Amino acid sequence: MQSYNSFEVAQKQLRSVAELLNLDRATLELLLWPQREFKFTLPVKMDNGATNVFHGYRIQHNFARGPAKGGIRFHPDETIDTMRAHAGWMTWKTAVVDVPLGGGKGGVVCDPRKMSVRELENTARAYVRALWQHIGVDRDVPAPDVYTNPQTMAWMMDEYETITNQHQPGVMSNKPLSLGGSQGRRDATARGGVIVVREACKTFGVDPTGAYAIQGFGSTGQRLAMFHQNLLGGGTLIAVSDSTGAVFNKNGINPRELVSHKLRTGAVEGFPGSEPIDPKSILELEVAVLYPAALENAINVGNADRVRARIVCELANGPTTPQADRMLFEKGVHVIPDILANAGGVAGSYLEMVQNRSSFYWKESEFDDMLDATMTKAYHSVLGASRERSVTMRTGAMLVAVARVAEACKLRGWV
Repeated sequence: MQSYNSFEVAQKQLRSVAELLNLDRATLELLLWPQREFKFTLPVKMDNGATNVFHGYRIQHNFARGPAKGGIRFHPDETIDTMRAHAGWMTWKTAVVDVPLGGGKGGVVCDPRKMSVRELENTARAYVRALWQHIGVDRDVPAPDVYTNPQTMAWMMDEYETITNQHQPGVMSNKPLSLGGSQGRRDATARGGVIVVREACKTFGVDPTGAYAIQGFGSTGQRLAMFHQNLLGGGTLIAVSDSTGAVFNKNGINPRELVSHKLRTGAVEGFPGSEPIDPKSILELEVAVLYPAALENAINVGNADRVRARIVCELANGPTTPQADRMLFEKGVHVIPDILANAGGVAGSYLEMVQNRSSFYWKESEFDDMLDATMTKAYHSVLGASRERSVTMRTGAMLVAVARVAEACKLRGWV
């Protein structure tokens, strides 16, 4: 299979909409590259007494609309280009849902699956010690991403507060509830994805209670499985995959029971009443809605012509290559792009940041209502741009987002 450089894909997406928006050369050049990049080494004490040196990064793509915002990944295959791409996508993501934030992304090159809890804590704290001067509620607010979680954010927040001698819960988002987290935040990414699917079903006459499939059954995928049925009034989950394999039942899989099985065994494989299938085939099933919720480039020129979903909702970052996106558009598949589909997470993080600043916390129902309003408005803004220009939803989302960021840059006098 052809490999793709995520940063080159992200830059290509930007260049394509820059022509449609008639961006001047200076503005395009400014938005093509991160405004700040940090690279550092992290000496971390391991349980056996040895010191391992890990490589860490933080990419801050753009500050025109507000502080940088984006996750921190602990992953053995992390690269600076991957983080550059995701930092840029975060800039567009915050702009497309119209919250006053920019984009960032960070990570540590390590394998958390081979590390103890103490070693992970030491790594998290070392990351903040290297970066604390360049993050903060008015600079850059990290969040969890691949192989990090609210506990990771708790360690990082504590290290930051220890160094600065200030109470600053808003320095990290998606924290545990008892440390300033928001009710509803952990569900926000999946809930936001289902909200935009609801709007797409209304718009295109797709039955929201039809069959759906989920590629990737981590935290977001597990929540998706249940929210799809709860928020859309039904639906038949027929297939799910994770890193270990995939399961299928044409008559339906009980989402709650599958989540329990996954949490108990660590895999979807072996779920009672299901049959194993090739994980790649899950992308080719005839379903009303397909949720790619795993890693990049899952849908590409090699399989796009076999995708039979009516709606593809990208809960993963970058799951569809540019050529595949065009192929799906031409065959009438409605793709809800990642910078819109999974933006419920950053919209939820923004609500958490507001609560941290005000020290006033809303009920979960109020949080959910505000998230719904934000995602619904964003979907129709993107749909409008897509229809006005007769372009893909991905291009429509980029048109909305890039125009907002470019305007902020110009008003500031940067270009």
